[in-house]
Amino acid sequence: MNQHIGQIALLVDDYDEAIAFYTQKLSFDLLEDTRLSDTKRWVRVAPRNSTGFSLLLARADSDEQRSRVGNQTGGRVFLFLYTDDFQRDYEAMRTAGIVFTRGPVEEPYGTVGVFADLYGNLWDMIQPK
Repeated sequence: MNQHIGQIALLVDDYDEAIAFYTQKLSFDLLEDTRLSDTKRWVRVAPRNSTGFSLLLARADSDEQRSRVGNQTGGRVFLFLYTDDFQRDYEAMRTAGIVFTRGPVEEPYGTVGVFADLYGNLWDMIQPK
């Protein structure tokens, strides 16, 4: 059997502002933006040069879903972005207005910093040792 996780849904308030954040501030690629109805789109983004995994930007469309935007994991780090050059990406992200809430610090597994996305979801950016 050959399986892998292809994408994860990330609840957002607005497709276009989420696309702008991920493509302009994090330099992700917009892989797909397909209109499914008047109110629903299939929007996928991924880190540049990434293979196999993407984020599905899913616009919240109920009160329950809207209550989870920015806090899908109860305040824990939600997503993990690996890099081959922490300092380069850290400086580029800070220049783009990304707020790091912790770090950078050296851990046994590598250099790590925690940043918040446009809605407040926490991410680890890691350069493995």
